[in-house]
Amino acid sequence: MSSLVLFSILIALMLTGMPISISLGLTVLTFLFTMTQVPLESVALKLFSGIEKFEIMAIPFFILAGNFLTHGGVAQRMINFATSMVGHWHGGLALSGVLACALFAAVSGSSPATVVAIGSILIPGMIKEGFPMRFGAGVITTSGALGILIPPSIVMVMYAIATNTSVGALFMAGVIPGIALASMLGGMTWYRARKFNYPRQPKASWRQRLRAFRESAWGLMLIIVVMGGIYSGMFTPTEAAAMSAVYAFVVAVFIYKDIGLKDVPKILLNSANMSAMLLYIITNAVMFSFILANENIPQQLTAFMIEMGFGKIAFLLAVNVILLMAGNFMEPSSIMLIFAPIVFPIAMQLGIDPIHLGVMMVVNMEVGMCHPPVGLNLYVASGLTKMGITELTVAVWPWLLTMLVFLVLATYWPAMSLWLPKALGMM
Repeated sequence: MSSLVLFSILIALMLTGMPISISLGLTVLTFLFTMTQVPLESVALKLFSGIEKFEIMAIPFFILAGNFLTHGGVAQRMINFATSMVGHWHGGLALSGVLACALFAAVSGSSPATVVAIGSILIPGMIKEGFPMRFGAGVITTSGALGILIPPSIVMVMYAIATNTSVGALFMAGVIPGIALASMLGGMTWYRARKFNYPRQPKASWRQRLRAFRESAWGLMLIIVVMGGIYSGMFTPTEAAAMSAVYAFVVAVFIYKDIGLKDVPKILLNSANMSAMLLYIITNAVMFSFILANENIPQQLTAFMIEMGFGKIAFLLAVNVILLMAGNFMEPSSIMLIFAPIVFPIAMQLGIDPIHLGVMMVVNMEVGMCHPPVGLNLYVASGLTKMGITELTVAVWPWLLTMLVFLVLATYWPAMSLWLPKALGMM
């Protein structure tokens, strides 16, 4: 009964259009004051202990690093490099968009930032070369979703905070699925470009490719700084985030000189605003998790599912359906912070690896960002292309179906996620 009341209040508040963070906070406070006898002192204690985590510091640093690189010319240099490598294939510019999104995802950690950075440059270029706008928008909208799967990923940090899972192991677990999804999206792009005979770029010489790589090398080095540092044990994921912010600042201001020192305060302010928003959501999500635990709701759900005879396959299918439905109304960070504490205990009871569960949930978030009515990437792409949401939904469907096929693979083939962290001795 308590769980029904709790979720009814939350859904009712969200349906009014209230921001998710405030909806969570009001739900918790309403339930606390009317349905429970929990001392407020214990709530305050849980609130402070819940957010007193070293991993949380990674979020503002990764956001700052992404903002430095997004405001600079790193995206253009990565596009040039990607185009020199795959531009001569069928649908060359579109394929370079997929590759550029994968590369930029590995330095930004954000899907909307990837769509804006790559799409604002590449979509007008594709239209100029003779590609239909629908095709270009479909490619970039879905490929931009790689931003939360390929590490560093802010959503993965959220999962780690919610479930006390290793951030480093999660990052490594996202590498192979990220490459696999990028390859599948690239395959769909190539197939449709070949079918409709879309334009190809002249083949670049190896000298041109080398020059493009040299120009983009400073941006690409960030991947090595973050991933290499974590794997080698030189620094923790949080320290890697701090290093990436400093590195991105030096590259953008002093090496590429795309940003002047006068622009730095504005970027710092934007990063602080975004970090504050996410930390506010985390704070309210911690309180929500406390209420769930206090009312034994995850334990009750676990007992119910085991009584109903739910095995691994049925449970994972149910989680996918719930998360895909949630993706219609909520953005990834909120979904992760609300649902991870609920499904995590059940998954542990059924013997599902927490790292595999985390990657599967992130892939669900990716799909959610590309379908209506609240797919964040759709809104970003709509702003770039001036296309309606309905038209964009039609444009993305071939790549969305590809992502759904990949979701099935990521769900029922745990080795794809777990092989690399196990091989590196991280789990």
